[in-house]
Amino acid sequence: HSGLMRGVRHCRPLFQKSHKMSDPLPVGATIGILGGGQLGRMLSVAASRLGLKTCIFEPSAECPASHVADRHIQAGYDDAAALARFADACDVITYEFENIPTAALDTLEALRPIHPNRRALATSQDRLTEKTFLAELGLTTAPFANVESAPDLTHAIDAIGTPAILKTRRMGYDGKGQARIMAPSDADAALQSMAGSAAILEGFVDFTKEVSVIAARNPQGEVACYDPGENVHKDGILRTTVVPATLTASQQMDAVLLAAKILNALDYVGVMGVELFVTPKGLIVNEVAPRVHNSGHWTQNGCVIDQFEQHVRAVAGWPLGDGSRHSNVTMQNLIGDDMDAVPAAAKTPAAIHLYGKADVKAGRKMGHINRITGPAQS
Repeated sequence: HSGLMRGVRHCRPLFQKSHKMSDPLPVGATIGILGGGQLGRMLSVAASRLGLKTCIFEPSAECPASHVADRHIQAGYDDAAALARFADACDVITYEFENIPTAALDTLEALRPIHPNRRALATSQDRLTEKTFLAELGLTTAPFANVESAPDLTHAIDAIGTPAILKTRRMGYDGKGQARIMAPSDADAALQSMAGSAAILEGFVDFTKEVSVIAARNPQGEVACYDPGENVHKDGILRTTVVPATLTASQQMDAVLLAAKILNALDYVGVMGVELFVTPKGLIVNEVAPRVHNSGHWTQNGCVIDQFEQHVRAVAGWPLGDGSRHSNVTMQNLIGDDMDAVPAAAKTPAAIHLYGKADVKAGRKMGHINRITGPAQS
């Protein structure tokens, strides 16, 4: 079942001396990337293989992406002049994280196309907006309710029950901005931990496993999905992704079709990560990420065209690559002191991907290791 939903269509010739915004970018064009973390770093490496340049916009110095990108504009997202310089240096703009200030996007969108589009970004930036969008598509999510006050939380708990989890609607990641409510008596402490932020209460889902689908769509409407990977989290942080996931053929097809439905509904351009819970009653959408995704790092060594090249192809208007998997892979994140295991791993047949971060911190993603565990079965 590798490479499902490729739907390949032919695009215009790639290598043109001049191009309109609707044409594929020519070799030598520049992709702007908002954010300079490890995802921006790996996008820059992928772009360079295709003869494309990258320009990073990132407030921090010595960020992972700055080590490999062609240019790094170091400025804050409130610096309109720097944003204009960034846009002028790029042919198209993408991003490696969701929490980009709206005002900065307003400035940039007036100057250059941004992929994925603003609707996709706005949908994913707010958990309530995201859950509502998914439900309106006819997809199943955890039960949810908006929480902006203590009475809201009381009503939400009455409707959803406990255990449940209270999450900030915006800005949360890797388990941050979340509080478990095991019983109604936990409600006050959970609400206080939100520090006044608007929140959403989600009911617990009784799932057997979590999987994710990495899916891509280009401006021509071509869609390509990678095989689902099976994820294991600890303390809210992804630890491993194993491919293939232990799914039935029907579950695998449902997961891929579901991801494609989301992409098409958003008129999406780029790579998206779709996290799913597998339950006895079917697949439940946990969340979507409008960018390349940690659970897709296995594609770097399991496929000819990895998720980073696929994203570059999509935002550049190129034909999407073949997402077929040639190998089974286990991806292990290197978090904090996991870096101590790198010397031993270097003596094994493992692909090591380090992010160039100088300081090792608890809970910080420092790199990942991909181990081939066998050939993919056709």
